[in-house]
Amino acid sequence: MSEGPVYTARCLCGAVTAEIAGEALWVSHCHCPSCQKATSAAFATYVGFDKAAVRFMGDEPRLFKSSPGVERRFCHSCGSPVSFEGEAWPGEIHLHAGFINESDQLQPESHVYVRSRKPWAKTEDGLPTYRMFPRDDA
Repeated sequence: MSEGPVYTARCLCGAVTAEIAGEALWVSHCHCPSCQKATSAAFATYVGFDKAAVRFMGDEPRLFKSSPGVERRFCHSCGSPVSFEGEAWPGEIHLHAGFINESDQLQPESHVYVRSRKPWAKTEDGLPTYRMFPRDDA
């Protein structure tokens, strides 16, 4: 039996579901241009998990390779964005916070890639901001 919380997830139509067994590694708002386009929003809020902690159920999410080394998954029925995986984060899967049913229990920790932030998307919420990603800003 897994230690830690168990989260459930579903897309808008309920075709893609998941169970996540384990602690979130991090929660962050990403303002990069790719995430803006993928979500049609000013930023995407992701929750990072160990890939082994996530089990997809129901319909398999559709895969889109949005750029070299990056895979995004979404529901083929309703189009809801589900996840992001990138070579820069081996062993991790980044789930969209809105996909997770219990996302109210998860608190964002930062804003990343704010060099691409839309000027009207405010970041004055007290969270740390990074021009790119924390490891790149060091």
